[in-house]
Amino acid sequence: MANNGGEIPENANEHCPGPQSESAGKSDACEGCPNQQICATAPKGPDPDLVGIAERMATVKHKILVLSGKGGVGKSTFSAQLSFALAAMDYQVGLLDIDICGPSIPKMLGLEGREIHQSISGWSPVYVESDESNLAVMSIGFMLPDPDEAVIWRGPRKNGIIKDFLKKVYWEELDFLVVDAPPGTSDEHISIVQYLQATGIDGAIIVTTPQQVSMIDVRKEVNFCKKVGLKVLGVVENMSSLNQSLPEFKFLKRTQNGEESDVTAWALEYMKEKAPELLNLIASSEVFDSSGGGAAKMCQDMGVPFLGKVPLDPQLCKAAEEGRSCFADQKCSVSAPALKRIIEKLVARVLMVDGA
Repeated sequence: MANNGGEIPENANEHCPGPQSESAGKSDACEGCPNQQICATAPKGPDPDLVGIAERMATVKHKILVLSGKGGVGKSTFSAQLSFALAAMDYQVGLLDIDICGPSIPKMLGLEGREIHQSISGWSPVYVESDESNLAVMSIGFMLPDPDEAVIWRGPRKNGIIKDFLKKVYWEELDFLVVDAPPGTSDEHISIVQYLQATGIDGAIIVTTPQQVSMIDVRKEVNFCKKVGLKVLGVVENMSSLNQSLPEFKFLKRTQNGEESDVTAWALEYMKEKAPELLNLIASSEVFDSSGGGAAKMCQDMGVPFLGKVPLDPQLCKAAEEGRSCFADQKCSVSAPALKRIIEKLVARVLMVDGA
């Protein structure tokens, strides 16, 4: 609910003047309200920093948020590979990591140990080394003296660093800014939407795994986007199944006493001699229960686009650990084609809106 004094909290007293009103926290109607002290001390009026953010973002054509309802679903891996793919398509790309307490993007981009620098124009992002130098990255991970140091910050301080990233980082001209957000719907999500809304956000990609326990949280993420007016560009079902070529498997034989022995060399040699065509097959196994229909069914129910499925690929996990693109070679033969189809579909959808 809103009035001239701004958006009124759901738990506010009756006749609340609004948190932006001059009488906020001071009028008789505020007595006993749980928000009274916050409203009385909070700054009133428009946020002056939004002007600086708008000026910085004026050179960014497209802004995409990558969200997830739960942690551990591969959201940051997707953000990293999306950024690698866009850069390989000759776009100028920025990747902003706002997962303040768990900044994994520096490692996934191969940038651990790098630092940001101050210039006349602002904070300089860290660039992934390539011939084109068209992938810039910003993360609090570049500011920590020790990568193992825990970031124990409350909401206001997290919001402050996100605001600094948006108004102080000198991205130059960007075709795409990919924002990797923490899981859930917390302060960071509200802040990034609030700060960027006036500058135009293309929308959000939501990453999930197919089981019902993950779908519960994804539905909340979709509803969050609807409430704050953020377009859902699509949902990606990650780890839809474990897909791996047979030669990459380790084969074990269980003995009578329950112990396991490695028989990989024997098994591969046996297949090579008796059925060599098997060595060209990809074995697939369901990791998570998808009997509920997975992300595709959820998207149909909630009226949001489904972008596709990405299998769980050990080679993709290895690429993320080593901070490299899964598209640079043929090692990620299982996951790279799936990711490529999803990213091409996403880019076409984003560019179609503005007629680019």
